[in-house]
Amino acid sequence: MSETITISPVTRIEGHARVSIYVDDAGEVDSAQFHVVEFRGFEKMCEGRPFHEMPGLMSRICGICPVSHVLASSKAGDAILGVQVPPAAEKQRRLINCAQVLQSHALSFFHLSSPDLLMGMDSDPGKRNIFGLVDADPDFARRGIRLRQFGQRIVEILGGKRIHPSWGAPGGVLKVLSTAERDEMLGWVPEAYETLEIAFRRLKSVLDSFQEEVRHIGNFPTLFLGMVNEDGEMDFYDGRIRIVDSEGNIVADGLDPNRYATYLGEASEEWSYMKFPYYKPLGYPGGMYRVGPLARVNVVHAMGAPRADRELREFRQRTWVVRNESFHYHQARLIEMLYSVEAIEDLLNDPEILKEHVRVNAGQNNSEGIGCCEAPRGTLFHHYQVDDDGRIKKANLLIATSQNNLAINKAVEQTAKRFVNPGRLAEGMLNRVEAAIRCYDPCLSCSTHAVGQMPLSIELIGPDGSVLDRVAR
Repeated sequence: MSETITISPVTRIEGHARVSIYVDDAGEVDSAQFHVVEFRGFEKMCEGRPFHEMPGLMSRICGICPVSHVLASSKAGDAILGVQVPPAAEKQRRLINCAQVLQSHALSFFHLSSPDLLMGMDSDPGKRNIFGLVDADPDFARRGIRLRQFGQRIVEILGGKRIHPSWGAPGGVLKVLSTAERDEMLGWVPEAYETLEIAFRRLKSVLDSFQEEVRHIGNFPTLFLGMVNEDGEMDFYDGRIRIVDSEGNIVADGLDPNRYATYLGEASEEWSYMKFPYYKPLGYPGGMYRVGPLARVNVVHAMGAPRADRELREFRQRTWVVRNESFHYHQARLIEMLYSVEAIEDLLNDPEILKEHVRVNAGQNNSEGIGCCEAPRGTLFHHYQVDDDGRIKKANLLIATSQNNLAINKAVEQTAKRFVNPGRLAEGMLNRVEAAIRCYDPCLSCSTHAVGQMPLSIELIGPDGSVLDRVAR
């Protein structure tokens, strides 16, 4: 008889989700779905708020990547004001964005994924976590904590606090960087390089033992989307959208982020609170694309930083220019961390970042603004429409994790079909399904905003566990 295998909750991710694996009458895995079961609805909460409050409000979306939302929101506010921010403000924004990527990637790689990579997919689940990693390799675990601390310290210095900073604003930033603060941040750089060298060596040393997982955990052709600068190099803060296919052919280039709605659509399904974006020319679901570290290293010609460029060249020499295996999100994350440290060092050594002119004073000049930047998990769009008083009439947040939603679901299904044997179920099989999700490092708190499009159910549970009442939409 047919049955359903449920993984609930999915562990070592940011947010709450479950996986349903559907088994057919023959006892074989037929399909699988990744359900995002938390609901937040920030798009509706924004309505009626003054646009100049949005960066501070948007930083509350997530405790892991608040800076990304502050930046996209601030850039949308810049567009509503119709201004270009001062050079010192732009450099501060670039600096804090690199710090955000560094600390978030460090959390993903060292805390969430390293237990699988260094201890094995089938290792004891009671020890396959950050605490087990601390026991097994305390120096490596400590270095991961310190690397993340470096990124968080930059966010704290610029933003005033590590979580939910309210430092960004339409027209610039709210703080002037001091020489002492710059020097403190520079002092962390040598240790960061050393830690990343160790991390690269450790990952490369174990890759050969995961060839089955590399081939069958989320390995399929898709489009890849990311921002590049005018030279086709990595640019987390600004640039144009480039889309390549699974063989590295450029499908679209020089796309204006402000016109994202002309080439990116948003679908919804009844079994998830997360949107399903797609590339419009190929329709839904054929227009599946991926964003984030793997997509970004696939779309760039080069990183634009010497150390990261060396790692990118080696990464590409192993097979082809474009890597379709989701397992390689981990190595792409390390490449981006190295790029971030190099960019941080360059920005801190630029005297202009210490200038005191950090914000443009201007009134509202436009009724609409779009802000785009690269968040740790991929390209992020904030789109605001305002009334004559500058209050938000409509907000659309196109989140990186939601743009990976189609690919995550495909990866979950592919992994379940390959590794899950319903007749002889083992914990390691299900861990591989979860590992397919962890490749994308989903941030589900950021991604569940499509109110009114999916069913909502509220149950009142009595002390004995019985359902006393239920309201459904």
